[in-house]
Amino acid sequence: MEPEGSTTTGGYHDGSPITSLAPDHLFAILLLLPVDSILSFSVTCSRFRALTSSDALWEAICRREWGSASVEALNSYHLSSHLPWMRVFKQLSRLESVRCHRLSDPDAESSSLPGPRASHSLNFVSDCLVLFGGGCESGRHLDDTWLAYIGNDCHRMLNWRKMNSGTPSGRFGHTCNVVGDFLILFGGINDNGIRQNDTWAGRVERKGIHGYEFSWIPLDVGELAPPPRGAHASCCIDDKKMVIHGGIGLGGIRLFDTWVLELSENLKFGTWHEIVSHPSPPARSGHTLNSIGGMKVVLFGGRGVGYDVMNDIWLLSLFEGHGRWVQILYDLQNVTEGVSLPRVGHSANLILGGRLLIYGGEDTERHRKDDFWALDVSALKTIEVQLTTGNSIGLAAKMWKRLKANGCTPNSRSFHRACTDRSGRCLYILGGMVDGVVQAAESSGLRFDGDLFLVELVI
Repeated sequence: MEPEGSTTTGGYHDGSPITSLAPDHLFAILLLLPVDSILSFSVTCSRFRALTSSDALWEAICRREWGSASVEALNSYHLSSHLPWMRVFKQLSRLESVRCHRLSDPDAESSSLPGPRASHSLNFVSDCLVLFGGGCESGRHLDDTWLAYIGNDCHRMLNWRKMNSGTPSGRFGHTCNVVGDFLILFGGINDNGIRQNDTWAGRVERKGIHGYEFSWIPLDVGELAPPPRGAHASCCIDDKKMVIHGGIGLGGIRLFDTWVLELSENLKFGTWHEIVSHPSPPARSGHTLNSIGGMKVVLFGGRGVGYDVMNDIWLLSLFEGHGRWVQILYDLQNVTEGVSLPRVGHSANLILGGRLLIYGGEDTERHRKDDFWALDVSALKTIEVQLTTGNSIGLAAKMWKRLKANGCTPNSRSFHRACTDRSGRCLYILGGMVDGVVQAAESSGLRFDGDLFLVELVI
């Protein structure tokens, strides 16, 4: 059916070959275009408007932008049966708020739950949450490993199980990253304040229909390893590498080095090498590293050598065994409510829609935070390109957005841990240091927390 007012020239409508293309061919072309161009294409005529409004097209766009794994996870949560994919995409593109739920059961026996802790690790792997270590009120650094199955019900009240397999020694301030179906743990600080530089691999294994087990084994990395440290930051890239940066080393010295662990295909061994780049981020601890696709890593915040808490952003690009750090400059005063951005002991997680969700932490005066911020990853990549061509400070300020938090929100905390599920829509937050009631014999009102919260992106 021809659009109104059309003419036919040489077999093409309106003299344009595109109007005579079959819907399948138009569909394939649209998937090669940026979203803004697709929306512009939709207003040209009623036929194209119908095509660009199809749920199949927008599901394909979501797969292209977010990856098939996230879309399949959303399908398994029955999201697509309730909301058109166009709406899901648009809502996430202008993400405004999150909804919080408390998953901890106050009536559960304490022996069946992980105890309160901070500076632990929390990861989502093989449809399970895995919790390890951390510090607690007794001053002991924990060596326990806990596992809870999530499956397709992110709202479930979790049934935690303590794993009895051999584990790394008790520690806090370590890092743990998901690499395929494995966890890779590095470093930390033990009961005696000694910094560690050992590397461990952990794996969830299914036993029977509903049973799961977990095991740790030391990872053979040869003789070369990063100097011992805790309170560093790390992330996994490309399912084959782990990057670490900074932390507190021997003698309490804050570090500024960057190391990459190259992992073998079967994760039986790995090889460390140092990345040397000038310039590079100043020394710090309590910061975050996140992979943002490809071979790029973003660093945010932390506490520097002068004990000041920072809000700087650095982007690391890795290539052929080398790396380059670039600072993303922005004017804090141009960010809405930007004065609350500097922080240490926060969490940062890549979420559905291509943003980093940053939560909590504390400032230089150790005031703990309960705010949620979204950092636009696509803007970071654009700004990196523009750094050599012009002033990007004004654009960089717009990459920040503070989100509203509804529901049962977590109280202010720092040195908690957080991780996302397979979809990237659900964030789990556990533990940390929170404000408590000051008793007569206490010098501060700090206490360790053991609550678990679910934070959902509002779509």
